[in-house]
Amino acid sequence: MNNIHPISNDLIYVGVSDRRTALFENVYPIPRGVSYNSYVLLDEKTALLDTADLTVSEQFFENVEAALHGRQLDYLIVNHMEPDHGALIAPLLLRHPQATVVCTAKAAQMMEQFFGSKPVQLQAVKEGDTLSLGRHNLVFTMAPMVHWPEVMMTYDSTSKTLFSADAFGTFGALSGNLYADEVNFEGEWINDARRYFVNIVGKYGQPVQTVLKKASALDINMICPLHGPVWRSNLEFFIGKHDVWSRYEPEEKGVVIIYGSIYGHTEAAALRMGTLLAQRGVKNIKAYDASRTHTSKLVAECWRASHIVLAASTYNNGIYTPVEELLHDLKAHAFQNRTWALIENGTWAPQSGKLMRAMVEEMKDMTVLGDTFTLKSAMKPEQEKELAELADLIVANLKFEL
Repeated sequence: MNNIHPISNDLIYVGVSDRRTALFENVYPIPRGVSYNSYVLLDEKTALLDTADLTVSEQFFENVEAALHGRQLDYLIVNHMEPDHGALIAPLLLRHPQATVVCTAKAAQMMEQFFGSKPVQLQAVKEGDTLSLGRHNLVFTMAPMVHWPEVMMTYDSTSKTLFSADAFGTFGALSGNLYADEVNFEGEWINDARRYFVNIVGKYGQPVQTVLKKASALDINMICPLHGPVWRSNLEFFIGKHDVWSRYEPEEKGVVIIYGSIYGHTEAAALRMGTLLAQRGVKNIKAYDASRTHTSKLVAECWRASHIVLAASTYNNGIYTPVEELLHDLKAHAFQNRTWALIENGTWAPQSGKLMRAMVEEMKDMTVLGDTFTLKSAMKPEQEKELAELADLIVANLKFEL
């Protein structure tokens, strides 16, 4: 049976939510699932905006046919070719061979790479090109590297709706409520939205800024992304979050403590730091075990907070591997503009501190406070004063930035 959701008299949501896939892009855990959003626009001509992932094909095609209600499909608009949205292009065209595919030239090239040939009926568009469906007039705006080079967005100037491709998306399956104002977004969705942006789009801050500037010139009433809820109110809240995230600025003043500990001694020092900070009035503190927390969440938490305490044991004369993985991932995502404090441990030859410092300093606009706090096996009572002094430096820096 179909599961469509009319947005208006002539715009129908035909997307599908997926709670079976464990890893998005086979790397990011999605315990709350994910939605693959797609939309049918009904006018004198009909248009389908993007397809979906292969795993939800049966439900997707039932939804599309129900939305068309016996009409032929005139246009397939491909805003993004990544297979979670483009995998069903070829089978869709078998069902609707008369449809013209509208996409960027780069997307057309990718179709040939994925499917072995380009669609027979293809209309390549560029910045500012338009397509009239009758009453609805669609304007195409290019969004390269948000987050693939072929990406475009489609703006319906009639209804003032922006079909934003992967921009403004989030992890999380839909449970019936389609709109962001129907769910507790700030309480239940914002962490998944941040983790989605940081890990999928975060490296491409400047291209996102370019798209935000383009969007600011449009009169937008609704944003229809390819993942997550549709935005029809309070758009400035979510756009503002993307502005901060894409400028690599801390979203919140606070401290995230991340530790990699083998037998618990490094963990004890890291958590003691949390207590010392709390005793000095710091309220926004979060602590994570790097061995038990997926790197994608740690990266998102680093994006959120202004200050990071990183603690790691020395392992094979290097950095304990979960922490080293985090640092590599942060660098790969162009992470920048944060303040750090470092804690190292090593029973006979502590090395992790200098190695962590070197990796942090390879990233842009990073500040490391004070000296690395060094443990040899376990923290001694006489080291409390030294750890407290490092906590004082963090507090002073937090207050200065406030």
